[in-house]
Amino acid sequence: MIAKKQSILQKGKGKIRKKAKLSYLYEKESQYFAQVAESIKDIAVKELRELGGYDLNPVFRGIWFKAEKKDFYRIIYLSRLMSRILAPLAAFKCPDKTVLYKEAKKIRWEEFLTQQKTFSIIANVSESSITHSNFAGLRVKDAIVDYFRDRTDRRPNVDAQNPYLTINLHVYKDMATLSIDASGGPMHKRGYREASISAPMQETVAAAIIRLSEWDGTNPLYDPMCGSGTLLCEALMRYSKIPALVFRPTMGFERLPDFDNDLWEKVKKDAMDNIMEPAQGLISGSDISEISIDAAKTNIMGLHFGNRIQLDQLDFKQIPSLENTTIVANPPYGIRMGKDQNLNRFYKDLGEFFKTKCKKSTAYVYFGEPKFIKKVSLAPSWKRVIKIGGLGGKLVKYDIF
Repeated sequence: MIAKKQSILQKGKGKIRKKAKLSYLYEKESQYFAQVAESIKDIAVKELRELGGYDLNPVFRGIWFKAEKKDFYRIIYLSRLMSRILAPLAAFKCPDKTVLYKEAKKIRWEEFLTQQKTFSIIANVSESSITHSNFAGLRVKDAIVDYFRDRTDRRPNVDAQNPYLTINLHVYKDMATLSIDASGGPMHKRGYREASISAPMQETVAAAIIRLSEWDGTNPLYDPMCGSGTLLCEALMRYSKIPALVFRPTMGFERLPDFDNDLWEKVKKDAMDNIMEPAQGLISGSDISEISIDAAKTNIMGLHFGNRIQLDQLDFKQIPSLENTTIVANPPYGIRMGKDQNLNRFYKDLGEFFKTKCKKSTAYVYFGEPKFIKKVSLAPSWKRVIKIGGLGGKLVKYDIF
């Protein structure tokens, strides 16, 4: 009996879909929401435009944008700065838990899930009658479970770690939006980080630094304290036009009922055909730590053209010269360096290194602890906060003459 109900539910999916055309918000308006850190929203807007987004509307913690389906797929596949991309299903007034449950239960969840698949809920609530995000998420979970149970006597399970489908709930001033995570998980998780060190830089932070450096490959790029190689990986991916999510096995938009597999395959093929090989030595780096260099080699060699990146175990003070070079660096600090180290001396040496060995170069240094900026004996060209994933450091540009 249960199997029969399941079969009826799935067979009816196409008929329901055909009858109710353009039933979800993202279908009606081709509108999506990009979650992005406030500190890099300005460059995220530029990236969205470059990838085909239009009618951009930056708001708190993200950007509403429109895109044709092809460009929607491209944005998710190629974006280096976004945290998640959401496809909104429904928006409604949400004065209490009862309305939330009823509205969530109106969604035809069989278009996204089967009883054998898993799902998770990410909820965020602010300035609303419902005051607890976890509670709001539980009400949506109950609505989905009851939706299936009422029809088939079976239900899909919740899996917070590796769900088949991630559902996003946002409630602000008693207005709720239910969305599908079309990116299929946090977009900073590129998939190339196989080895790590203490306090590694998040990939989105590294991508923002490379973007803000405006490095275009006309001169070499070097990281003199590369750690596990995140800055170098992001530089290689940007220069060679390697899709940011090239290693992601499945995308969240593949769960959407209007998913076009042929179009998606074309987007992937076009992106892969656009990849270009860097010259040997264009991108390179070093670190004093053997453990860090081993980790960096492991991560970089997993990428396209990783064998073109030169890595050496070397104290930055021993580097002979870095003239006419774009330098990017995330110097050790706090836990990464050890409390017994003299950080004041370290940053003074870094300033001297820039002045004496890096003439006609430009350095972009990310200070996880901004108080050490004044220890570098160079005048910054500019400074800006980059706050992503709980880190609140500053990126500083030095023009070295």
